[in-house]
Amino acid sequence: MALIAEGAVRLNRCRVEKPAHGVRPGDVLTLVLPGGPRVVRVLAEALRRGPAPEARLLYEEISPERLDL
Repeated sequence: MALIAEGAVRLNRCRVEKPAHGVRPGDVLTLVLPGGPRVVRVLAEALRRGPAPEARLLYEEISPERLDL
């Protein structure tokens, strides 16, 4: 929630204002983190909350140069 309050989260290039904002497959999230920006594309929705290895299958990291919005 702190990242959202700081304006460090974008969804499809639009600033996220609320933590409960939904995401769908195909959406692109940009997170500005202390180690540098991180851009991920959502590939699928989880059917349940699961372990990290399963969660990693639901998104792909992309570089800012590969954004095709």
